[in-house]
Amino acid sequence: MAPEGTDLQLNTPLQYLKGVGPRRAADLARAGLVTLEDLLYRFPLRYEDRSRLQPIASLEPGQTASITARILSCGLRTTRRPGFKIFEALVGDPSGSLRATWLNQAYLREVFTAGQHVVLYGAVEMRGHGGLQLTNPQYEIVDDEDVETVHTGRVVPVYERAGAVTPKVQRRIVFDALQRLPPDLPDHLPEPLRLRYRLPARYAALLAAHFPPGDVALEQLNRFATPAQKRLIFEEAFLFQIGVMARRRTAAAERKPVIVAVDDRIRASARQVLPFKLTRGQRTALKEVVDDLRRPHPMNRLLQGDVGAGKTIVALLAAIVAMENGLQVAFMAPTEILAEQHFVTIARLLQASRFRVALMTGSITAAERRQRLAEVGNGSIHLVVGTHALVQGDVVFKALGLVVIDEQHRFGVLQRATLREKGLHPDVLVMTATPIPRTLALTLYGDLESSVIRDLPPGRLPIRTIVKPESRREEIYAFVRAEIDAGRQAYVIYPLVEESAKVDLRAATAMADHLALEIFPSYRVGLLHGRLKADEKDRVMKAFAANELNILVSTTVIEVGIDVPNATVMIVEHAERFGLSQLHQLRGRVGRGRHQSSCCLIYQAPLSDDARQRLKAMTETTDGFVIAERDLELRGPGDFFGTRQAGVPTFRLIDVVRDRDLMDVAQREAAEWLETEAPTPTALTDLLQAWSARFKLMDVG
Repeated sequence: MAPEGTDLQLNTPLQYLKGVGPRRAADLARAGLVTLEDLLYRFPLRYEDRSRLQPIASLEPGQTASITARILSCGLRTTRRPGFKIFEALVGDPSGSLRATWLNQAYLREVFTAGQHVVLYGAVEMRGHGGLQLTNPQYEIVDDEDVETVHTGRVVPVYERAGAVTPKVQRRIVFDALQRLPPDLPDHLPEPLRLRYRLPARYAALLAAHFPPGDVALEQLNRFATPAQKRLIFEEAFLFQIGVMARRRTAAAERKPVIVAVDDRIRASARQVLPFKLTRGQRTALKEVVDDLRRPHPMNRLLQGDVGAGKTIVALLAAIVAMENGLQVAFMAPTEILAEQHFVTIARLLQASRFRVALMTGSITAAERRQRLAEVGNGSIHLVVGTHALVQGDVVFKALGLVVIDEQHRFGVLQRATLREKGLHPDVLVMTATPIPRTLALTLYGDLESSVIRDLPPGRLPIRTIVKPESRREEIYAFVRAEIDAGRQAYVIYPLVEESAKVDLRAATAMADHLALEIFPSYRVGLLHGRLKADEKDRVMKAFAANELNILVSTTVIEVGIDVPNATVMIVEHAERFGLSQLHQLRGRVGRGRHQSSCCLIYQAPLSDDARQRLKAMTETTDGFVIAERDLELRGPGDFFGTRQAGVPTFRLIDVVRDRDLMDVAQREAAEWLETEAPTPTALTDLLQAWSARFKLMDVG
């Protein structure tokens, strides 16, 4: 424990800080804050200028203001709407009084009492009878002795609440910790670099990022563009890029047991299985992959391409090159149904070749599994298709040379350590149909080389995208009937599985019944959602793929789903509720065959500005890379993948949209530093261990 009055260190556990203790430390830990460094390297949500707290009498409608006042009276008011209550407080200062209201926040009666001193921040609005009010303002209860100290009378940081640890409590903890932290902190940034870019020293940057001096513009602070903030962002970007490049170096130091050769015989073997002429993008990607196969160190390559761009055929041609060199191939998909689909495609294309293909999933019998394990072990099976369990447990290859991973972020990150433990250093090709913006690719897959297929195979027609309000639903239904009568099939996507009291959305279960009984009684309607068991999902998908169902009602579990070329209509209900990349992925489930396909986005008014921009973007382009950039700008990096993914870097300070330019500079400077400093292998290992822990990353590939 750090005794009172002595200097703290950045690695001091938070529970030993003044004002924390075990209970608050547990709340902070749940927010990812364990040490003092974690706490100080998390920016405030925003900054408020409380040096110019406004008198109530000076407030005008339409402005956003901070006031300090005393609660004169407060209480809960019921409304005509069942269950809907309003908490109201009358607050006053020497210049006057106004009302603050919080909608449906009944718990505030346990928070506020008359006589408390509060700071309120929010939009000033006109009340119905002419007075002013603050609606749902941010609030902070301050003690009289706090006024004009840490919490008011200055520009103050406002932190994200962590459990019961309020912004006010965090502000005091951070302020006290900074007073006890030694100013001569070791600096991660090389001094020549810091001086060249005129970046403040580490301690000075931390102090000014949390408690800025009075002459810093509030607008600049809230854009995170002050010298102190930029220095800390740059530091994180620099350290991240050092780690990425160091990881590439360690990968390059590995040596493959067999270096692949390519000759005319192998080229002829590859041409035999080719079902069509490759596009320019496929040819370029294939050359990059094969060039990697021929190098002495293992390949780590990301192959990006929109849905239907033809990534699988590129991967299969690479597999043929590996197999012609006596190596085995593992082809992995995130789900059994996708693994089965890949198996059918690959087995058909390799039918005339001498190579044996096997499927290894959980649904094969124990006897079949034992036989396939033996054949994989003796090398008589050349290519194995399955889920990521292929490289784990009891699967032993005779000569694994290439691992192809499809939609890798869907099931988490394959760890190279698993392969190393088996004494293997295969080439790894990661494929994704989720186009990744350049800035995210730098971080998410920074240690992988990248290939991109931007064109579509010949004969593919661009998908038409139609946006309609709820009121014009009958037009869409008429269109669906015409397509089904012509022999085609349709998807209908809903956001939820069952009715939710909190969100007024159509539920897939209820609507499947409605569509089957009332709208399309003469057609066969199936239902798919995340709560079905795996074998039930498979049964429904296979029935749809076999054209035994005309319409498949589904939640977004269909987003990465089986290939059904006969499906030509994708209807997305409540399209305003979906992210842009998710809408694009759903659209990509159709357009797989030779018939014209359509994506119909049905929305409920009124639309938010963001929703309007998303739907507009969908009608303007079918280019997944353009969509991805727009989505990143609209939603920000935190929501780009919807949920937290294994292998996605945990940045404390970087916003990959806001900080693109700084990240580019950091990447350039990190490359130069590694070149000039040339750290030893031991130093590289230490750096990578600290880096993995710092950014919460596992090995990719």
